[in-house]
Amino acid sequence: MGRVSSGLPNPARTAAPPTGHHARVLLQALAAVAAGYVAMGVFAGLGLWAAGAADLPGGFAAVLAAVVVMASGGKVELSGDAGALAGTQAELTAMPLTVTLMGALVTGYCFLRPLRHHAVAPARELLLRAVSVVVLWLAALAGLSALARHDFPLTLGGNTTEGTLMDLFGSLLDAADPTVGFRTDLGPTLFYGLLWILGVLALALLVSRRTPLPSRLVRYQGPVRPAAFAMLFLLLAYVLVGLVIGIVVAATKGHPADTFAVLLLGLPNITWLALGVGIGGSWEGSADGPFGLPMPQVLDAVLRGGGDTPDLSTVDLSSLAAQDARAWWLLPAAALLVLAAAFVAAVRSPARTSPWQHALHLGIAFALTMLVAAPVTLVEARFGLSILGIGDLDALGGQVLLRPHVWRTAGFALLWGLFFGFLGALLASRVRRTGEVEESGPQQ
Repeated sequence: MGRVSSGLPNPARTAAPPTGHHARVLLQALAAVAAGYVAMGVFAGLGLWAAGAADLPGGFAAVLAAVVVMASGGKVELSGDAGALAGTQAELTAMPLTVTLMGALVTGYCFLRPLRHHAVAPARELLLRAVSVVVLWLAALAGLSALARHDFPLTLGGNTTEGTLMDLFGSLLDAADPTVGFRTDLGPTLFYGLLWILGVLALALLVSRRTPLPSRLVRYQGPVRPAAFAMLFLLLAYVLVGLVIGIVVAATKGHPADTFAVLLLGLPNITWLALGVGIGGSWEGSADGPFGLPMPQVLDAVLRGGGDTPDLSTVDLSSLAAQDARAWWLLPAAALLVLAAAFVAAVRSPARTSPWQHALHLGIAFALTMLVAAPVTLVEARFGLSILGIGDLDALGGQVLLRPHVWRTAGFALLWGLFFGFLGALLASRVRRTGEVEESGPQQ
C-alpha cells in the first residue's frame, strides 16, 4: 500500500528545537561580546600607553585588564604593604567612561544588527539573544578579573630631605619599601557587570529606531524611543565637542600625551560633568597632595580651593567661573545642545504627539539620563603611607574626591527637559514627521 498523507504537520518535526538557529544566535552573541571587549581593550590600551603605563615593571597587561573591568562596572580594590611597622592605605573608585562608552556602543550595535531585517521580534527570541550575550559577557568579565591583579614597588629613596628621612625610618624600624597592588573583588564585579550589560542591551533597544520589538511593546516605542535617542544624541554631542576641544588643547598647550590619555580614558567623565554643571547641577569634592585631575585645570583649582580646611569644595557654574570666566559658556552651550536634542526627539516622534507631551517625555528622559550619567562621574582616590601609624607622609599621601549632587542635577534636568521639550516641539511643527500624509485634494 502507498503512504497516505493526512495533510497535517508532523508533531515531531514541529516540536524539534531549531538547533541551527540557536547555534547562529550563540555565535552572534559571541561576536557582540568579543567586539565589545576588543573595543574597550583598544581604547584602554591606547589611553594607558599615552599615560606612560607601558613603562610599568611587568604589569601593563594586568593594568589593562583592571581598566576594562572597571569600565564594565567591576570593582578593583587597592592594597599596600610596607613592613611590620609601616603601612600603606589605598583606595580607588572611578569609571574610565571613554572605555565604557565605546564598549557599550559597539556591543549594543552588534546585539541589534542581526534583528534589523525582522518585522517583529518574538519575545522568546529576544530573550534568547539577551541571555546569550549576558552569560558570555559575565564569563569574559570573570576571566579578565582573574588577570587584573598585580603589585608594584614604591621606591623610598630620593634626593629630597623627606626621602632621606624615609630611608632612615626604613633602616631603624625595619620598614620595607612600600608596595601598592590591586585585586578584583569578584562578587561585586559580577553583580555590577550584570547590571551594566543589562543596561546596555536595554538602552540599545530603547534608542534604536529600526529594531523591532515584541508585539506587546510596540505601542510604547512612539513615546519612548524618540526621547531615548535624543538623550543619546545629547551625551554623544557633548563627547564630540569635548573631543574637538581636547585635540585643540593637545595641539596648542603642550603635553599632548597627557591630554590624549584623558581623551582615551575619561573624556565623558569631564564632558558629562560639564553638561550637569551647565544646566545648574553641582558636584562636591577636594584634592590634596600630589594627585589631581589632569584636565581641565580649572576643575582641579576649584577642588583645591579649600586649602587646609576640611570642608569640601562645591563645583558648580559660579565656582568654576570664579576661576575662569570662560566657564559661563557652559550655560549657553547646554541650552543650544539640549534644544537640538529636543528638536531631534520631536522630529522622530509621531505627528499626533502634542507639544506638552514632548515636554513631558523629554523632561522625564533627561532626568533619568542625569540620574545615570551623574553618578558614574564619581571619583574617589586616596593613598597614604604611615610610620608607626602616625599620619601620612605628604610626599606619598593624597586624595582626589569628586561626588555629584545627583538629585539636584536630576531636578534641573527635569525642568530643562520640560522647557526645551516644549520649545523643540514648536520648532519641529513645520517639519514632516512620522504618521503625516500629504493631502492631494478634496476627498470625493
